[in-house]
Amino acid sequence: MQEALDELRSKLSQGERIDFAELVMLGAQAKARTLRVDDQKTIEAYKRLADMVRTDSFPYEMDVAAADEVKHLGLIAKYE
Repeated sequence: MQEALDELRSKLSQGERIDFAELVMLGAQAKARTLRVDDQKTIEAYKRLADMVRTDSFPYEMDVAAADEVKHLGLIAKYE
């Protein structure tokens, strides 16, 4: 953060002060834009997955035996 503020100070006119309220507003707007893009990508991914499940058209073959083996051997990580 210090580096970013130093860069901003170097570009300001002599004696001009940093408007922190403006910086917070601009940062919040930029973050919201980023989240909207991520949300849209997530929504599209969910739609593609739902379509694959509905149509049973996965681009790969399911190995049920391997999945059962992993389940029974307890190789699935448990995150808490």
